[in-house]
Amino acid sequence: MAEEERALLGSPGGDDGAGGAGAAGPPRALPAVCDPRRLPHRLLVLALMCFLGFGSYFCYDNPAALQTQVQRDMKVNTAQFMSLYAWYSWPNVVLCFFGGFLIDRVFGIRFGTIIFSIFVCVGQIIFALGALLNAFWLMDMGRFIFGIGGESLAVAQNTYAVSWFKGKELNLVFGLQLSMARIGSTVNMNIMGWIYSRVQDLLGYTGPSTLGLTLMIGGITCLFSLTCALILAYLDKRAEKLLCKEQGKTGEVIKLTDVKDFSLSLWLIFVICVCYYAAVFPFIGLGKVFFIEKFRFSSQEASAINSIVYIISAPMSPVFGLLVDKLGKNIIWVLCAVITTLASHIMLAFTFWNPWIAMCLLGVAYSLLACALWPMVAFVVPEHQLGTAYGFMQSIQNLGLAIIAIAAGMILDTRGYLFLEVFFSACVCLSLIAVVMLYFVNHLTGGDLNWSAKKREKLQKVAATEAEEQERLRRQNEDDLAKLRPKADDFSLRNKYLSKLGAQLPDNYSSYLSTMVHRSVLK
Repeated sequence: MAEEERALLGSPGGDDGAGGAGAAGPPRALPAVCDPRRLPHRLLVLALMCFLGFGSYFCYDNPAALQTQVQRDMKVNTAQFMSLYAWYSWPNVVLCFFGGFLIDRVFGIRFGTIIFSIFVCVGQIIFALGALLNAFWLMDMGRFIFGIGGESLAVAQNTYAVSWFKGKELNLVFGLQLSMARIGSTVNMNIMGWIYSRVQDLLGYTGPSTLGLTLMIGGITCLFSLTCALILAYLDKRAEKLLCKEQGKTGEVIKLTDVKDFSLSLWLIFVICVCYYAAVFPFIGLGKVFFIEKFRFSSQEASAINSIVYIISAPMSPVFGLLVDKLGKNIIWVLCAVITTLASHIMLAFTFWNPWIAMCLLGVAYSLLACALWPMVAFVVPEHQLGTAYGFMQSIQNLGLAIIAIAAGMILDTRGYLFLEVFFSACVCLSLIAVVMLYFVNHLTGGDLNWSAKKREKLQKVAATEAEEQERLRRQNEDDLAKLRPKADDFSLRNKYLSKLGAQLPDNYSSYLSTMVHRSVLK
């Protein structure tokens, strides 16, 4: 490490050697891929950041990719099957408030990332062991442990991004991380069924053992992400020493007392978030069997169409993010996304049209809503309350997903897919009502949620100019006050110092000081 520091900083080696015989030559420059300041090294770090969450997102939807196999091999109904998603969400109802705190104050970004990656790995292993041992309660426990690490690992991933990349590059980095997450979900949807078939051919039968081995093979992606976390921790520690930079922090400030100050607009945003995502994620979790039963798709075709939402989201999320940034009008974009989602669910429920149309619309709407809805929180909440607002939003989202997942499974067991689609459509309708209410509340209160980007930029410039003018006036007042204060000369400073020491000053010194003070006040 010392040699690397000399190479990076360019400090000469061996200058204090005698006679120059033992003096080392000039330091050799580090290769570009080893220099934390150079682009190749930062691209390596970016790749590790993206793959850091790959295993988590790959294994999150393992149940959806293997719904038929899980229900058949473990002999569970749909409500029990959907509890696998509910158990993932339960710990994150609380952990959303404390993930950033644990990274900032307890573990640090490097150790915290490794710990959360270990939780993901251990959770997936327990999940697979539950299948191997034919113990569904153990599978639920594995998903609970998996959930403890999953959401907090995403927080750590974003913290690393902010630590290594700044300014305009940060938007691209977040977009790439989101795209990699969607790729992980897509690969899972399309490959886990094939892996199950190969394991079945190897063992010669179906059952809990086949399911467990399949899930254990899927867990290799979590080990891969843990390896990325270890390498990333080493590179970040090395860069901290070489560049003398501080360890990254989330910057989140969580104060639950801020909840009482949340505006009506923010609560409506929470309602939109919960009702919308409740009609997307649980549907994807149950979608494979839906397409097999209603549209007579093969297992492979059903997996492909069920993953199209994630496939579209991977490239379109950065595009829509740029579009919303350039045009503004966030409420209008959210309204379009919700209406499109409602149309797609109605098409799937009441028609036999090609489901690829509805699912592609759902993928576009899902990508658009994420880019327009989440930034609105920053427009209605002061900066010091952002951590609490986003934590509360994620907490409510996970609570809603846990409850809706169980409810969806019970509806499917008792009423069938038509009633389930009506239920999802009702959730989207509630989200639509909340969007319309948000539009009018924002209009009546003079909010900026539906401003164009140009108007928002113009008003931000005006506000910045006013702030600069206020700062100039403050400094001018401080200068004027400073001029009114009496100036102490060397003589008075010396006498003041002697007085503090306890020295007795002559009377004429005291009268002279009084005169000096009087003259200073008159001036």
